[in-house]
Amino acid sequence: MVSLDDAVLARLEKGGNRYEILVDPELVDDWKGDPDSVSLDELLAIDEVWSDAKGGDRPTSEALERVFGTTDLTTCVTRILSEGSIQLTTMQRRRMVEEKKRQIVNQITSTATDPKTRLPHPLTRIENALEEIRFPIDPFKSTESQVEDAVAALRPLIPLQFITIRLAFKVQGRDYGGVHQMLRDSVQREEWLSDGTWACVVSVPGGMKNDLISKVAARSSDVEVRELD
Repeated sequence: MVSLDDAVLARLEKGGNRYEILVDPELVDDWKGDPDSVSLDELLAIDEVWSDAKGGDRPTSEALERVFGTTDLTTCVTRILSEGSIQLTTMQRRRMVEEKKRQIVNQITSTATDPKTRLPHPLTRIENALEEIRFPIDPFKSTESQVEDAVAALRPLIPLQFITIRLAFKVQGRDYGGVHQMLRDSVQREEWLSDGTWACVVSVPGGMKNDLISKVAARSSDVEVRELD
């Protein structure tokens, strides 16, 4: 359960009245993506609907029935978060926007490449371009949906290509466990060779190429790798 000091107001105004709940701002995005992934105990600072949370005033049961059709807390919370607004402080909003921006930039650089070099764009290039076009970042909108909008807005400024590449790795048998655990979700083909080494072919977004090779090399210093056509 989030503390009162860290909680923020979620507010729905209906029929001239306010209905408020105190929520964890870090979990609102998770809840909107999948309500079943976040329990009310985690989301709410206090299991109450307020008419004025700061003043400690609660709406009557009749008022809740009239607006929400029930006094059930889960139903009321769902309506308030779906139809209302989140009252963030300036500092909270700035921090959440920066975190969301970091997620957007990381996803773009890990999946997109420069068509000329077939390498990912540097993080700072994407960050600066987003600043230049003044891309509006919503701290409560999913990263995935904002990546699509950001890519569309960035394309006139930066060439972005989304490609999938295949990499062939060969590692010493002693390093198999750690490397296989890292690559197993993207392995297309694998085999043990007669010299005791393990070889595999993986398929990954082009922007992940250098990062993936570096991670494998950190676990297997003798790794051999090549990009397949």
